[in-house]
Amino acid sequence: MNFLVAPNAFKETISGKEATEIIFRELRKGFPSGSIQEQAIADGGDGTCTLLIDSLKLDRVPCDTLDPLGRPVSGFFGFDSYHKRALLDVSTASGLSLLDSYEKNPSNTSTFGTGLIIKKAIEFGAEEIILGLGGSATVDLGIGILGALGFIFLDSKGRELGPYTPGLIFKIKHIQRPLYLPNIKFSLLCDVKNYLIGEEGAVRVFGPQKGLSESDLPNFENELSRCLELLASKSKLTFTDREGFGAAGGIAAGLSLFFSLEMKYGARHFFELVHMEEKVRVCDWILTGEGKYDRQSTQGKGCYELLQLAKSEGKKIAIITSGNEASEEEFDLVIQLPDLDFSKTDFKEVAKENLGLAVAKAKPYFKIL
Repeated sequence: MNFLVAPNAFKETISGKEATEIIFRELRKGFPSGSIQEQAIADGGDGTCTLLIDSLKLDRVPCDTLDPLGRPVSGFFGFDSYHKRALLDVSTASGLSLLDSYEKNPSNTSTFGTGLIIKKAIEFGAEEIILGLGGSATVDLGIGILGALGFIFLDSKGRELGPYTPGLIFKIKHIQRPLYLPNIKFSLLCDVKNYLIGEEGAVRVFGPQKGLSESDLPNFENELSRCLELLASKSKLTFTDREGFGAAGGIAAGLSLFFSLEMKYGARHFFELVHMEEKVRVCDWILTGEGKYDRQSTQGKGCYELLQLAKSEGKKIAIITSGNEASEEEFDLVIQLPDLDFSKTDFKEVAKENLGLAVAKAKPYFKIL
């Protein structure tokens, strides 16, 4: 029996890598001589590039940087010397997970720390930056990144504004573009297709989870649009809002005005990079999973895309998940997880225990089906 263990992260509880290890251990007990491949999956969300760095066995290049509020943190990027490209996640330096709940406020958070990592990667020899957009704490159009790459932002009196100036978006009145910009390509990985502006845009959809109140939203979006016009005035390009530009607070929107840029949606690009199709072809059973498989999962998420690949190759696939929206009309086997009590302090440990028990109980089905 040949297995492919390929779970997504179980949101807020188990990383994709941890889930892979737990499932592998339980499977090995039941199939000591079976072939078990391991490949955690991601779809552009938080940690996608970090997982790619590990999956592709790239060197990690450490660098000092700053968090969303300007405090020192350790950062890194993965470097692919053959393709001269660097891989990094916005969340490494500019992530929501780096802030306490009372610190969340897009008026004060910046992507400058991510920009410092990008600058280091360019100095290291990168000609392409693969940037995972998931998990950001910011809504700044990538102005912080641009600042790290040499842009200068001024107030109404011509005074230079620091990257962590409180209310920076509201205070920018003039922009100085650097004489030289690096000839770099950006490939941005994301798991949403929201536009930048509008009811389904960056501010209105993602602003509240990053610390904006409902009353803040209209004014903040207006200021964001104003800053975008200022950026566009310094570019030779005309800005057109596109799918995905609402991800990570509009980073793609700002960068698209000055650099070659391509959006990569969902799990398919991840699958291409890790050669997922080849792994699927040589297995009998695929075990995937996520915290809760639901209607949103069918919009480019990892488990759904893996289901499509499994069906196209005629392979059996099991999903491990909570909720009741995954059906055996789609999957060959649905392994149900109990709902978690997130008010408990040990909910993460309970989640890992539940995952192991669920796989242990399901092992006999792989011999029958």
